[in-house]
Amino acid sequence: MATSKACLKLLIDKKSQKVLFAEAGKDFVDFLLYLLTLPLGSVIRLLTEQDMVGCLGNLYKSVDELSESYMNTSETKESILKKTVSISATEFPLLECGNNTVKETSRACPSRVSPLYRRRNVLSSEQVISSEQVPSAEKGFVKGVVTYLVMDNLAVSPLSSISSITLLNKFEIQDLSALEERVVDLDMDEALKLLIKESLQSKTVLTKVFLGSMENQDVINEVVRN
Repeated sequence: MATSKACLKLLIDKKSQKVLFAEAGKDFVDFLLYLLTLPLGSVIRLLTEQDMVGCLGNLYKSVDELSESYMNTSETKESILKKTVSISATEFPLLECGNNTVKETSRACPSRVSPLYRRRNVLSSEQVISSEQVPSAEKGFVKGVVTYLVMDNLAVSPLSSISSITLLNKFEIQDLSALEERVVDLDMDEALKLLIKESLQSKTVLTKVFLGSMENQDVINEVVRN
């Protein structure tokens, strides 16, 4: 059964109130990598008008409200605002539901839904593969047998004991008692919008999302595990 929660283990410097890095699984890293493939219009559509950076939200809204009579074809506006991506839905379940993004209604989306995202019914025009044909381990971008290190600036790398020690030295952590390990459960429906928003504005995304404003905390359900 699909879930709207995802889990991250944060390492926090209590003195500076900063997230040093997070340990994450395949699903969360797949989502971060998928952000790089999103058309700009899709990113804007995931954010509210208040969240959007600069004037792009205004541009998007004005085009959305523009009569199709001003467009060359009836499909022009939809191709701009709801542009599909080239990645097959069997490889990665896209954000946001929308049946109108499937150009051929006879093509059904695979039944597997990632626990991180609401699935969007988009199929690659170049390749359509049933979910039975694709081993679950091959779906998404990264391998699932690895725990990943996600930095505050969203840089991703495989986690190892050596990499953790190296980072502690890099951050010049002298007092280990100043560090707090916190496991958080994300309410993905809203928290992912925060991740997208902050990734467009900040170089300290994890800190802004998890230690930021009370408004952010209202949409993040934190669960501390021993």
